[in-house]
Amino acid sequence: MIKSEQDAMSDTTSPDTMPKGMFAAARWAAERTPENRNRAVDFYRAVAIMFVVLGHWLLVAAVIRGGEVELAILLAEQPWTQYATWLFQVMPVFFFVGGFSNSLSWSSARKDPEKARIWASTRLARLLKPTVPLVLVWAVLAFIAGKMGVSPDLIGAASQAALVPIWFLAVYIVITVAVPVTMAVWDRIGFLSVILLALGAIAVDTIAFSMDQQWLRWSNYGFVWLAVHQLGYWWRGNDRPTIYALALIALGVAWLYVLIAQLGFPVGMVSVPGEEISNTRPPTTAMLAIGCVQIGTILLVSGPVSAWLRNTRPWAWVILLNQMIMSVYLWHITAMIGIIGFAVLLGGIGLEMAPGSGLWWALRPVWVGLYVLFLIPLVLIFLRFESGSRAAREAQPGPSQSIAGALVTCGGLVMMALNGIGAANAIGVNWIAVLLVLAGVGLATKRVW
Repeated sequence: MIKSEQDAMSDTTSPDTMPKGMFAAARWAAERTPENRNRAVDFYRAVAIMFVVLGHWLLVAAVIRGGEVELAILLAEQPWTQYATWLFQVMPVFFFVGGFSNSLSWSSARKDPEKARIWASTRLARLLKPTVPLVLVWAVLAFIAGKMGVSPDLIGAASQAALVPIWFLAVYIVITVAVPVTMAVWDRIGFLSVILLALGAIAVDTIAFSMDQQWLRWSNYGFVWLAVHQLGYWWRGNDRPTIYALALIALGVAWLYVLIAQLGFPVGMVSVPGEEISNTRPPTTAMLAIGCVQIGTILLVSGPVSAWLRNTRPWAWVILLNQMIMSVYLWHITAMIGIIGFAVLLGGIGLEMAPGSGLWWALRPVWVGLYVLFLIPLVLIFLRFESGSRAAREAQPGPSQSIAGALVTCGGLVMMALNGIGAANAIGVNWIAVLLVLAGVGLATKRVW
């Protein structure tokens, strides 16, 4: 199993022996990391999340128009910025390194029947538990804002924006609980599984667009992201990444050219308001193409990256970031909306500039700095939900209960990701979605049967 840094520390330390302070603890773990650990995996995971955070902070543009606050999307305001999504849309990287980690983890766990029984609940706990405070905080904010007379449309837009990160989380949760099955497929047919899934995604796009069967495109959440996840299995067993890295880059570039220049697929690798087709919701084969380019690139530099990470200080920073990665990911848009809210209270300071103007870009570093300042206390407050102590094995649920809980949680997360947390009822909150998340997380992580 390729453990998170927190797991690695827990296996070798106790509260009495581990040094105080987060960075001190990370450095202590860095000095004791086994030489055979693939450190590039953890580095790419951390960098991918940082790119997601920075991308959201740069491409969401709050502006006051006609006396109303809007969360404009820079991709629609300045179409040239859609090319930036080729860099900032790094979900393929996250699924890729997730496949590597899940492969190593399940391969280790299935050797022990008890570890195999609780594998799903153990993996899900760190994914699911941090969502609870985020959902509850936004439910309370939606309720208070509604009672204060804030427009339901603004509540819906703000909460939907803040909860956008959970759409990816819902997909990743489903991919994770399917690991025992997908690993069995990999053990049987190997890289052919990647090819078959990619062909399935191509077939879906072909049928959906040529025969106007748009409903079929939703199946590409499975075909596209499972294909990338299976590539992570391949990376674990590959000892000649350079040759294949160059092949993946060439394939990805050629594929993007055909899709965008010849077939008219969108340039943007995220949803752009006003565009009829999105490359991400649901995903098209363009996500596989950009994934090939990104994955090939990181494989190309994985050797030098791994060598650099043998230095204690950068490796300690990677450990530290991975300890709080879910908290940063889940709360970064809330931090952004909080700063925008303060700007509104101060009379709309900084919110009247046209998005994409020279002055607007010149002030981006200031805004990003403010977002970071607000995000830090949020992460420190809610980090405990990500790094809480493990339950005893006998208290952890088996796979059937964990999977059921994960699916219930995903139902609530998807409802909020699509429509926000507001609702046209007495309390102004989509209480069904909130209850689904709370019940699902409990079911997935606490033994009931």
